[in-house]
Amino acid sequence: MKAVVYDRYGSPEVLRLDDVPVPSPAAGQVLVRVVATSVNLSDWEGLTGSPAYARLGGLLRPSRHILGSDIAGTVEAVGDGVTRFRPGEEVYGDNLALMGGFAEYAVAPETALAPKPAGLTFAAAATIPQAGAIALQGTAAAAEGRRFLINGAGGGSGSFAIQLAKRAGAHVTAVDNAAKLEFMRSLGADEVFDYRAEDFTRRGPYDEILDLVAHRSVFAYRRALAPGGRYRCVGGSVRALLRILTVGQLAGRLTGRRLGVLAVKEGPAHFGPLADLCVAGDVAVHIDRRFALADVPAALAHVGEGRALGKVVVEVG
Repeated sequence: MKAVVYDRYGSPEVLRLDDVPVPSPAAGQVLVRVVATSVNLSDWEGLTGSPAYARLGGLLRPSRHILGSDIAGTVEAVGDGVTRFRPGEEVYGDNLALMGGFAEYAVAPETALAPKPAGLTFAAAATIPQAGAIALQGTAAAAEGRRFLINGAGGGSGSFAIQLAKRAGAHVTAVDNAAKLEFMRSLGADEVFDYRAEDFTRRGPYDEILDLVAHRSVFAYRRALAPGGRYRCVGGSVRALLRILTVGQLAGRLTGRRLGVLAVKEGPAHFGPLADLCVAGDVAVHIDRRFALADVPAALAHVGEGRALGKVVVEVG
């Protein structure tokens, strides 16, 4: 089968299109003929090996040689003990544990997959699992009248989070680079800021902050919160995460605020509700660009450099 592989951490130039054996599903696994795979920031981190936690399992060289976790396709074969799926069925899911989506076939745990809704194309379904789980859990506290800020709101998770927070009645402030301001407005954001031109931590205060690109001081985040407010981040540098988990939690507690890391729960139960909203037309899927399998390096660069408006999809089959 054709697959985009890499053997060392680095820029997209280390990726190459190659012929590799079709994997065989082990017990509890499903072999999926991949139709579409969306690109996540976790793929960029796995490619570059940065932040440091992206090297877990492979300190000097990557332990997985094919990136791509959000897959959608058809079941080709099943391993022993698989009861939920049969060959020919359409599925989608976040295969973060095994990766392998930038290929014609990928094996995934049965538990990571769900039946693809008939109302979604393969490309649309592939955008939902990882970004959707983050957005759903990150906006769970959004409510009527609450002031909700999303940092990094113009990408995949952010584009869903803006819509979910607005749907819940929150006043949404969206932060990203200048090229994404109009896009974020189109999703329903009440206010938009270019992080390079304005310091959002000197505005507000906000009742909730969902930070998808944590890089600032914990004291700046605390300053941006209203009394009783909560800040949660997903990703960011190791230094930033450690400071939030230590100094941030203490500083927040002393001032009646909460600062922490969002521990994202994976699996169909945590992204399926967003798919239902998309099928119903209550939340829109925004695909910025579609790439062929051979163009995975360009797709990863587009996401990793912060240029994607919403999601980027690699169409395999």
